Amino acid sequence: MLACRARAVAMPRACSSSRITIAARIRYYSVVVNAPIPRKTKVWDSVDEAVKDVKSGDIILSGGFGLCGIPETLISALTRRTDVQGLTAVSNNAGAGDHGLIKLIRSKQLDKVMISYLGGNKYLESAYLNGDVGIELVPQGTLVARLHAHASGEPCIFTPTGANTAVETGGIPIRYKPGGMSAGVLIPGNPKEARIFNGRRFVMEPAIAGDVALVHAWKADEVGNLVFRYTANNYNGVMARNAKLTIVEAEEIVPVGSLSPNAVHVPGVYVDRIVQAAEPKSIEVEKYAPNHDAQTGKASPSESSDKASKDWRHRIAKRAAREIGDGFYVNLGVGIPTLIPEHLDPAVKVWLESENGILGMGPYPTQDQVDADIINAGKETTTLLPGASTFDSAESFNMIRGGHMDVTCLGAMQVSQAGDIANFMIPGKLVKGIGGAMDLVSNPDKTKVIVTMQHVAKDGTPKIVKECALPLTGARAVSLIVTDMAVFKVDRAAGELLLTDIAEGVTLEELRVKTACDFSVSSSLATF
Repeated sequence: MLACRARAVAMPRACSSSRITIAARIRYYSVVVNAPIPRKTKVWDSVDEAVKDVKSGDIILSGGFGLCGIPETLISALTRRTDVQGLTAVSNNAGAGDHGLIKLIRSKQLDKVMISYLGGNKYLESAYLNGDVGIELVPQGTLVARLHAHASGEPCIFTPTGANTAVETGGIPIRYKPGGMSAGVLIPGNPKEARIFNGRRFVMEPAIAGDVALVHAWKADEVGNLVFRYTANNYNGVMARNAKLTIVEAEEIVPVGSLSPNAVHVPGVYVDRIVQAAEPKSIEVEKYAPNHDAQTGKASPSESSDKASKDWRHRIAKRAAREIGDGFYVNLGVGIPTLIPEHLDPAVKVWLESENGILGMGPYPTQDQVDADIINAGKETTTLLPGASTFDSAESFNMIRGGHMDVTCLGAMQVSQAGDIANFMIPGKLVKGIGGAMDLVSNPDKTKVIVTMQHVAKDGTPKIVKECALPLTGARAVSLIVTDMAVFKVDRAAGELLLTDIAEGVTLEELRVKTACDFSVSSSLATF
């Protein structure tokens, strides 16, 4: 029931005399009086009935990151709809092993996927290179921003991510002809418009509109309010807000009024159907600390030096650690960057950010601490430090693109003397995907970009070059290169390298032979 409450507002009127006339303007406000709790429930007893309105050709939004927070119950139900064909799926990645969207690829129901990362999904990589399925690779932060744009009623976004790369030019084929790369391109990439704002180049990316969203939630009440758990938030929230039809599988379905309004991540207005989640959770990569002491202890300076003397990866990590100050907010890529915390000065405390939605990431868990909803960007099990926060992928990439990280460290296949970086694919041979790398290097004036890598490739080819031959991840983005042989400071404006450190046992002559571009040598050249 609604009651109307009037409010009188005094309004002065100008007149020729000193007297002021007061006019009363009445404004009415609706006030809820004795409103009943909504009785309509959005809970469906049958998951098969809940997905019955999915039709061939639909664009399916599938939440999750790796195997964390994926709507496995709903995906399994959709595989039983063998009449549904020609689907396009939008997700961070396409599953792993026998879990996730890989089920719909194997059942031949998916015609195309829009993803940011393949990783070790060899089945999908082979299907793409053979022309059996289309893949539109989208930077991770751009993917979630495009989804958010449509949910907000916006037609497009402008982002620095992907500027001056194959993402802007449309240089990555979406689909090859049957027979694969040798047969030619069936569907080319989509070139994008670019504009300059305040001296920076931005790419225009269209919003992504979903027909159906498949979402996994921790808790849902009967009217559709949703709560996510830790890093299972990821893409689930933004996808729930986007689609024409949002179907949620929830671990716990609770009565109306059970959830605190402060705890709700997605209001019920966005949700259409809710079913009980029935599939067990999976973990893509289980990593453990051997015991609590190993988990909480820090390597002593002597232990750090010992590791660096025996392993080139630790030598690189130890030198890179010197670039990180106390209190820094830091994003570490997979591989060598993950070793950097072992070599930080004991007095240095940092906040590690993981792009799937953690600020304050801790070490690997002991076996009794493993939680399928707490994973890092490498899909590995991890822990949260006191003071940590978790959030969705949109929030994560806002802080990344906005330049709120002090340092980001990542690997590379090639780096040019101007700081161009290539680290996501070798055309026709290796398709790992873009992931979050393009976003991480998109604001180098505010976030220092450090590359950690071997100086040469396995075949001896130099990885530091005059110009990158591989597709770029970012242009003029890298400020420092740390290899197993040397450290170079990059002058991104001038396009020049300055050698500041050389590894013990490496001669300057050897370094010049193994570096495919010119460089200057610091007058105070150090060794490491």
